[in-house]
Amino acid sequence: MLMIPLVVVLFYLPYSWSNPAAAIAFILAALTDWLDGYLARRLGQTSRLGAFLDPVADKLMVAVALVLLVSHRSQDLKLIPFNPDLLITLTAAIIIGREITISALREWMAEVGARGKVAVSSVGKLKTIFQMTGLSMMLFRSDVWFVPAYEMGVYCLMAAAALTLWSMVLYLKAAWPDLMRSGAL
Repeated sequence: MLMIPLVVVLFYLPYSWSNPAAAIAFILAALTDWLDGYLARRLGQTSRLGAFLDPVADKLMVAVALVLLVSHRSQDLKLIPFNPDLLITLTAAIIIGREITISALREWMAEVGARGKVAVSSVGKLKTIFQMTGLSMMLFRSDVWFVPAYEMGVYCLMAAAALTLWSMVLYLKAAWPDLMRSGAL
């Protein structure tokens, strides 16, 4: 969470190096978050506070990156003839909306003693890989050698949004019997 203000400041600085620096700060935050979680599980150093803060930090970082990208004029896409501003805004709305929905679902499932049914899945992990890769490339905002990083990032983010919807359906399907039994619906 401490990296969020740094990413925001770097993103808005008026220098040619500021967007790549924002992307690097975002990547470092994502990598250190992953490493922290991996080491905590591997070494048995998990805590209830860490289990609470880790997904909150992830969601905040992703939401802030999406807001930054939506607030900036998008680059034109070469491979698909579609309004990139609309595409990125819709993708951001899908990802943020899903995160809010699944967070509420997990909270509800914890209340009814069935949180394990909505634990992170392999689809969710794949979604995270596409999401973090796409956001990093889009924050970079420049081509890397001959690779159109921003545009490739848009496609990664689109894949993440599709996986986001798929994982949400899987989570809702797993939770449905408990939601019906508890009288939530």
